Amino acid sequence: MTNSHETGARPGRPLLLLLPVQTAVVAALGLLVTGPLAHRWPLSAEDGVNRTLAAHRTPFATALTDGASLLAGTESVIALSLLCTAALLLVPRVPRWREAAFLAAAVATQSAVFLLVTLVVDRPRPDVPHLDPAPPTSSFPSGHVGAAVALFGGLAVLASRRLHGVRRHLVVGLLLVVPLFVAVSRVYRGMHHTSDVVAGLLNGACTLALVTAALLPRPREESAPPAPSPSVHSARRAVVVRHPRACDEGTAARVRALLRDHGYAEQRWTETTAGDPSGALASRLGGTDTDLVVVCGGDGTVRACADVVAGTGLPLAIVPCGTGNLLARNLRLPTEPVAALRKALRGQAVGLDVGRIRGDGIPPTRFAVMAGAGLDAAMVRDASARLKESLGWAAYVVSAVRHLGDPRMRLSLRLDGGTPLERRARMVVIGNVGTLQGGLPLLPEARPDSGRLEVVLLDPRGVTGWLAAAGYLASRAPGGRRRRASGAVERALAHGALEYFGAARIDLRFARPQPRELDGDVFPAGTRLTVEVESGALLVCLPAPARAGDLTGAGAEGGVHGHRDARSAAQ
Repeated sequence: MTNSHETGARPGRPLLLLLPVQTAVVAALGLLVTGPLAHRWPLSAEDGVNRTLAAHRTPFATALTDGASLLAGTESVIALSLLCTAALLLVPRVPRWREAAFLAAAVATQSAVFLLVTLVVDRPRPDVPHLDPAPPTSSFPSGHVGAAVALFGGLAVLASRRLHGVRRHLVVGLLLVVPLFVAVSRVYRGMHHTSDVVAGLLNGACTLALVTAALLPRPREESAPPAPSPSVHSARRAVVVRHPRACDEGTAARVRALLRDHGYAEQRWTETTAGDPSGALASRLGGTDTDLVVVCGGDGTVRACADVVAGTGLPLAIVPCGTGNLLARNLRLPTEPVAALRKALRGQAVGLDVGRIRGDGIPPTRFAVMAGAGLDAAMVRDASARLKESLGWAAYVVSAVRHLGDPRMRLSLRLDGGTPLERRARMVVIGNVGTLQGGLPLLPEARPDSGRLEVVLLDPRGVTGWLAAAGYLASRAPGGRRRRASGAVERALAHGALEYFGAARIDLRFARPQPRELDGDVFPAGTRLTVEVESGALLVCLPAPARAGDLTGAGAEGGVHGHRDARSAAQ
């Protein structure tokens, strides 16, 4: 479940999973407003507010609020959202892909929550003359107000991150006034009760807060001061491996310039091919004094290069350009490619584990993220290339649905040379890190510096089993690490659908040939897999300082055991 997962919620923070909770809370408030609390103060006074405003309407106020209705109307919000998103994508030289996705997601997500709530809550509009056509949806909550918060509040968030000084306060203040003006105008025009617009403000604000936390990096990730350019005498050499489709020419040019600014005057670039996903990295390193290896691609490209670099003492810097970039996410690197490289170059080389794997049809090789067999590998193998280009990692969800009915596999699992364990499962995943897209903790105990690998067997039975497994994973919020029992084997059962193990060596035998994948690269079906951990074998450049918890999957504590210089680690 990885590269396969190759191109942005920050890892370990499944905040978007709180949106269903938000929807339920807003719907519950609506049911209270229209039910037990309808005749209690202050709700009992709302009709009086609407009647008073309707009785004191003036031509000027009506004309003024006409503008608010136009600005927050469905057509206007859609048009403005598309216009702003396009503008962010077309910024000369530095398109704001992350910010464009954030703004579009904020507006779309708020609209989705609003529509779901109106399916549950049926509140009539105020019994006064309406100045706007009344849409067929419930009066609770106000969709116009929620949309205004998502759109103009989202623009205010972006402005606060890009502007400075008096201009920042002026622009942000004006943008935040718009939703409040829309809220007042909706009550004045007889379209909503006061509680409807208050609920719209809260719904829009909560949605905006969740989407901001999940999709935008912390401001300090983008505002770090530029590093001083080294002198000519400190010139260094870098080998750069580039996936030509994942890393476009614009990104490559920015990577080249950034490396040059950090003293890498000599750069040797090589491109990956279908036959050589490492871009002939081994031959590029032979006979040369290389200071740094830079990988511009997804998890599959990183895996192929890590297989070459592991154990050499050469530091590796990751430029995440794939569909999922699970290793970069789990290592807390920014998902914007050049920002990730900038942070890495300002950091230090840290020794991380890799898994060394072999099997029938798989020569000895290494992986840095996850290896899988069964449903996981079939999903990767059969994902549509066209859907991957248009949907990104979501294309694997579509592929996975097609394989939910595949027969369970019979397997034998041996941990650290112990007694074989006979199991049935739909898929098995072995991981060095454990968090998937959206912060979903598939392997909550996995750490890239623990000196062991984590294993999960998934065997859900029917719809109930899949829901139980999904609910269990969603409930594993970041935080406390569970204590392990002494010994080689420790199991954690979750509703009978998931079973966890951990070991330094894992032997798997399948009754029938099963599809297999390593970091999103598909390998031939087979019946055997043997995996061993190589502790601290891969030096990866990470932002400094690497604090405790920075390199953990969801639910784990404790970070890198030690920070080692690239050259001293090789000795």
